[in-house]
Parts: sequence; C-alpha cells; structure tokens
Amino acid sequence: MNGSTYSTVTQTDSLDENLPVPNGATPGSRSNALSLKITNVLSTSYADLEIRDALRTLDERAVQNTPESRRRLRLGLQKDVIECNGNIVKDFGGVAEQLKRIGSSIASLNRCCEDMRRHLILAKQETAPLLQEASVLLSQKEQIESKQQMLNAFNKHFSISEEDLLILSDNIHPVNDDFFTVLVTVEKIHTDCQVLLGTENQQLGLELMEQSSKMLNSAFQKLYRWIQKEFTTLNLESPQITSPIRRALRVLAERPTLFQSCLDYFAEARENILSDTFYVALTGSASDGERESTKPIEFHAHDPLRYIGDMLAWTHSSTVSEREALEVLFTSEGSDIAKGIQLGMASEPWLRSEGDTGNTFNGRTALEQLVNRDLAGVARVLRQRVEQVIQSHDDLVLAYKIANLINFYRVTFAKLLGADSALLDTLSDLEKSALSQFRANTKDQVVSMQTHSIGAPPGLGIPDFLDEALNRLKDLMKSYDSSLTPASSREAEFQPILSEALDPFLEGCDTLAKDLTEPANTIFVINCLQSAVTTITDYDFTREAVAEIEDTIGEHVSKLVEYQHAFFLHTSGLHPLIVALAPLSDSDDDLMKILELDSFTPQALTNTSQVLDDFLPSAVMDAMENMKRLRSSRMAEEVTGEAAKRFCEDFEFVEGRLVAVDQLVAEKEDIGDEAENGHAAPTPLRRLFPRTSGEIRVLLS
Repeated sequence: MNGSTYSTVTQTDSLDENLPVPNGATPGSRSNALSLKITNVLSTSYADLEIRDALRTLDERAVQNTPESRRRLRLGLQKDVIECNGNIVKDFGGVAEQLKRIGSSIASLNRCCEDMRRHLILAKQETAPLLQEASVLLSQKEQIESKQQMLNAFNKHFSISEEDLLILSDNIHPVNDDFFTVLVTVEKIHTDCQVLLGTENQQLGLELMEQSSKMLNSAFQKLYRWIQKEFTTLNLESPQITSPIRRALRVLAERPTLFQSCLDYFAEARENILSDTFYVALTGSASDGERESTKPIEFHAHDPLRYIGDMLAWTHSSTVSEREALEVLFTSEGSDIAKGIQLGMASEPWLRSEGDTGNTFNGRTALEQLVNRDLAGVARVLRQRVEQVIQSHDDLVLAYKIANLINFYRVTFAKLLGADSALLDTLSDLEKSALSQFRANTKDQVVSMQTHSIGAPPGLGIPDFLDEALNRLKDLMKSYDSSLTPASSREAEFQPILSEALDPFLEGCDTLAKDLTEPANTIFVINCLQSAVTTITDYDFTREAVAEIEDTIGEHVSKLVEYQHAFFLHTSGLHPLIVALAPLSDSDDDLMKILELDSFTPQALTNTSQVLDDFLPSAVMDAMENMKRLRSSRMAEEVTGEAAKRFCEDFEFVEGRLVAVDQLVAEKEDIGDEAENGHAAPTPLRRLFPRTSGEIRVLLS
C-alpha cells in the first residue's frame, strides 16, 4: 500500500511539473495547489464504491498516465455517456407509444361503462316497485315464521299433555321416574310463569300459574298418599328406608306441612313399635301372648345394677339401630331436603314462627329429633322402672353405682342424640334421683352412727362405723373411676360425694376423741385419719382431699410431739430447771441470780441429776410406750425422735446457763472477791450436774 501511494504521489508530482503555469501564477502558488491535490488524493477512501468502480475501469482500459492518454480517456468517457443517453431516449420513445395505445383503450372502456350505467338506471327504475313489494312480503313472512316458532316453543314449554297429566295426578299410575320427570316439568312451568307476569298482558301468566298450581297440589297429594301407603307396608321392626321413599321424601319437603305429617306418622308408628319391643324385652312375652326365646330383662331384677344396665344397654342398641336406619335420609340427603323446605317456606310462609327466617335446616338436628320422638315411649317405661328400683333399695353404694351407670349412658347418648333430647332429660332426672337417694341413705347412716356409737375402741383402732364407711367409699371410688367424666373435672365432681361419704364419719371420730385423755385422743384421731388416707390415696381424683387430711394429721402429730416433749421434761426432772431459767436473760446479773434459785441449790441440783441418771437408760423405751397404740410405728418413731431432739435442745440451754454461771464465778474468784468477803468459794454447778449434751444425745438416739 505504501509503494502504490508513493508511486501515485510521484506520478502526481510529474503531472504537476508538466502542467502549464497560469499567467500571473507564481511557483509558490503552484506548490500550494499541488499540496492540496496530494492531500485530496491521500484523504480519498478506497472503500468508496464509486472510487473502486473508477479504478476498476481504469484497470480494464489499461490507461497509461500520459497527457495523451488522459485526453483520450476523457473523450472516450464522454462518448460512452452520449451513447448511453441515446439508448435511454430511444427506449423512452417506445414507452411513449405504449402509453398512447393504453390511453385509447381506457377511453373505449369509459364509453362502455357509461352505456352500461345508463342501462342499469333504466332497469332500476322499471324494477323498483317490484322489489319494494317483494321486500314487504319477505318481511311479513319472517314475522309469521317467528311468531309460529314462538307459539310452538310456548306450547312445548308451558303445556302438559293429557298423558303426563294422568301420570301426575291419577292414583292408578305408580310413583316412578316418569312421575318425578313430569313433576319437575310442572314445577319449571310454575316458576317460569313469573316471567309472564312481568309482561303487559298478565292474564296469560295468571291462568298458567293457576293451572300449574293445581297440578302441583294434585301431584304432592298423590305423593303424600303414596308415602303413607309405603310406610304402612314398611318393615317397622327394622326400618330401612328404601331409595324410592327417600327420593319421595326429598321432593315432598317442598310442602313442609305434608312432609312433617309423614314424619309424624312414621315417628308415631316407630314409637309404638319400640315401646312394644321394649316391653317384650323386659317381660319376655308379647301382647299377643307369644313368648320370646331369650331370657327377659326382668329375669335379673334381683340384681338392680344389672337390671338397670340391661335396660339402658337395650335402649342404646335400639337408638343406634334407629339412627343408622334414618341417617341416610337426613345426613347424605339433608341438603336436598333443606332446599325443598326452603322452597316450601316460600310457598307456605304462614308456617314460619315469629323471628324465623326459614332458611336453615340442619339434617343432623332433624335426625336427632326424629330418633328422640321414636324413643319417647321407651323413655317413659325406662323412667318408671328405674325410679322403682332406686326407691326400693336403701343401699347408698348401690344408689351411687346406679347414678354412675346412668351418667355413663347419659354421656354416651349425648353423642348420639345431641344436647336437646327427651331421653337425655330422662336420664338426667334419673341420675339426680339416684344421687338424692344416695344422699338420703348417707344421712341415715350418719344418724345411725350418732345413735349407736358407744365410744372409741380400747386399742384406739378405727371404729366399726368408720371401717364400714371406708369400705363403702372404696366401692364408690372404684365405680367413679370407671366413669366417663372428663379428667379436667373429675376431682371437682367427686369432691361432694367424698364429703358426704367420709366427712360425717370423720367428724364422728372427732366426737369420740373428746371423751379420751391426752395422748389417747390424738392417737385415735390420727389412726382414723391415716386409715382414710390409705383408702383414698390410690386415685388421682382425691389428691386435694388427701392433702387436706395429711395437713390435719400434721397438726395432730405436732400435738403428740408436744406431749412427748413434756414427758421427757417432767420424767427427767429437767422441767423445774427450764421453768426457773425461762424468765432470766444471759446478763451477768441474771446469771448470778441463778445461784439463788431453789431449783439450783446444791441439794436440789444433785437430786435432779440423780433423777436424770435414772431416766436416761429407759427414756426412749418409756416414751415409745406412750405411742404404742399409734398404728404407724414409723410415725411413732418420728414423733419420739422429734421430742427427743427438742429435749436435747432444752438440756443444751440448761447446760449453757450452768457453764456460764461457773465461768462468771471463776472470774470473780480471780479478782479476789472471796478473800475480801471472807466466804468460801461455792461448788461449781457443773460438778453437781455433770451430764453433758453429747451424752444425752447418745443415750436418746
């Protein structure tokens, strides 16, 4: 590239040298022009297509860079341009000739179109009346066809054939799928008639609505009679409502009065059947004299608990069977019945009670209500029989077991029948009656205890009435433990029973203890309370009562400790010393006063020391002898040990005072008080009373 550029520049310089210098031009101006040309050549981009084409043309012509060649090149190029322009002018001449021919053709076409336009205008003027008449006729035809279609559609939608009318109302025809199909059609007609009432001519809508209402009433009456007939042929011993009956009841729900009437009929029939069946189960014989192969429930009337349990078990089994037989209708199809009742309330608004919107139906609630009505007769017989059993027995344990059994079934029936149930009310009343009998029998036992109690037993054991009460309480707690009472309220609900069955008898023990001396009265009460704790401590619903009784036992144990402590003090002879030292402080004046006390004279202190020595060898055995009638040997040891501990503390107190007096006397001897006063030194108290607290603890341990 650099070589070509250099040659080009060299050639350009040679051209500039040969160029003639214009007049008046100086060599300096020629040099400037040459520089401009060189700059122009060097700034030219050889990527430009025109430059490249020009260079390619120069290469094709093999032009030499001479003045002659350049002149010939310019002339040749001008000649080529002239020839090219001539060819173009020639071609445009042919184009002009073609345009002239096209113009003549267009003019001919315009003349033809103008002729055709004139012919069309004339034809339109001649056919306009005919077209107008045809248009009117076509419009009338369309209106007639539209009215015909509307009439056909109206007749098809709002009319019922005679055959369908007979299916809907005639009792000869069965209640089958055809009946329900026609019924749905009539209901749709009745609903759609409301649209006709919104038009200007309401007469047609009123007539059709009246006709459809009559047809619907006839259909529902036929359906009602058919359901009544089916109920009469239904196996009421095992009432399995078939699919056709369930469908009929769903449809009949649109007439709440008829629907409720059918349910009332069914409930009345089931009540009679269940009452008769219950009577047969009780007695073993039906009203017609036939005997059952199984043993009647009354066969176990001698066992009241089993007798009542069998009656309740039979009632529960019948309730479950009754619910299962009716559950399909009211649960799986309850939504359809609810919709039907809502429609029925719209057609029979007078059935609504005040404040009832009539737009709620609970299938489960309806099922529970129907089962309750079916069991009404059984509930009456059950109440009579159970109350008779409760009133004829005075055993309070039996009365409570009956109440607990009834409570078990009451909780079970609540899950089957809901909270609002006549049978649940019956069971609640029976449970209250049994509990009332239990309380009355308990009061009788308390009165009998108060009347016949003669005193505490010689061995200070529990009296017979408390032993019997605890045995009864065991049975009560065992029965209550098997109940279905929630764990969160078990203790709270059993607390009244525990109070009635135990507290009066513990109070009776307190009354007997008042006639005893100390410590027999305290030991007797503790023995009674411990027996009560042992009886009730195995159950989690008596924890609070156990804690209260144990607190009471603790109070009485404190009394025994006080008694044993007093026994140690009096028997050991230490009591006079404690009493004498009690009002004195540990000051020097009070300590010196001890020497002047009667109990601390040498002779008295020597006697007390002798008594103490005689007491110590058998002190613990003598103290345990006081507690021998306490039923808990461990408690007796604890009471005696605590009393011995207190006695040792008292002895340490006396010992400390004696040592302090001797030290104080010894200090005064060192000063020489004795020599000045002319008195002999007193005998040290510790010499007269030599026992130490360490020896006492060893001997009493």
